[in-house]
Amino acid sequence: MKEMDLGIRDGARRIAVIVGPTASGKTVVAVELGEKIDAEIVSADSMAIYKGMDIGTAKPTIEERQRVPFHLIDVVEPEQSFTVADYQELAVQAVEDILARGKTALVVGGTGLYVRALIDGLNIPGPGPDPNLRKKLREEAEEKGASYLHSKLAAVDHVAASRIFPRDIKRIIRALEVYYQTGKPMSEVLDETRNSSTRYPDALWFGLTMERATLYRRIDKRVDDMINKGLVDEVKQLLAKGCNPSMQSMQGLGYKEIADYLENRCDLETAVELIKRNTRRFAKRQMTWFRANERIHWIDVGNMSPVEVAENIMAGLGF
Repeated sequence: MKEMDLGIRDGARRIAVIVGPTASGKTVVAVELGEKIDAEIVSADSMAIYKGMDIGTAKPTIEERQRVPFHLIDVVEPEQSFTVADYQELAVQAVEDILARGKTALVVGGTGLYVRALIDGLNIPGPGPDPNLRKKLREEAEEKGASYLHSKLAAVDHVAASRIFPRDIKRIIRALEVYYQTGKPMSEVLDETRNSSTRYPDALWFGLTMERATLYRRIDKRVDDMINKGLVDEVKQLLAKGCNPSMQSMQGLGYKEIADYLENRCDLETAVELIKRNTRRFAKRQMTWFRANERIHWIDVGNMSPVEVAENIMAGLGF
């Protein structure tokens, strides 16, 4: 990264944001950085909030959590719903507590809407739920498939469709619901919900990037590691506890595919390849989201160690 005059003024609120696609190394970099500057990490990962979903979400290890405090990890049970509004409330509380104790808050994750809700602030909620419309759309998905519903969304809101996994029925239905209620694409409605002033304007943003081929190799290795660490057993336990594959929590990458395997809809080899393919597509959507944010200072981490990346960010923060 080029030399930057990004140092935070003495006495200013100290917040740094680290984003990037899945498997880019955000967590390990944040731990190295947090340990060096006495910071605490606020997770911005829409799957890490669920208890008992550890392997498939690539949560920080116990050793990493002992090195640096983490917030917004293991917040709710898998069967509970959790909204962006819920995240915004809890994350702001965590950041304010960290700042009040004179520490640096590191907001780390790949869920772009979570980061935006925390740093910029969103006026939530938008249009309220319409049970009848949701029932109708869900019946369409059951009859014609999730891909049909996703293509329906793409026809009216290609921006939202590009950001939503084609099998994430819950989010597809919500995006269509917003469109049918307001006559506007959900992406446009979200722009209107942005607060007139950013909640944390002094936050400094850093993005981790690398060549696509390198990232895809890392994604494939991560998926193989998850299988070796027991992802199949983790999903089996969740199903045994009563978690349904249609639940919001079970829509996460890895969980839906392994559930299909366990329910005899595909073999394990196919499930693993689908996880890899879907994760690569997800990473591409993440980069599309983050590239639109001009505040992000990008660091090519392909040939850098986590310590080197952390030191690079430290320099940008003025340490």
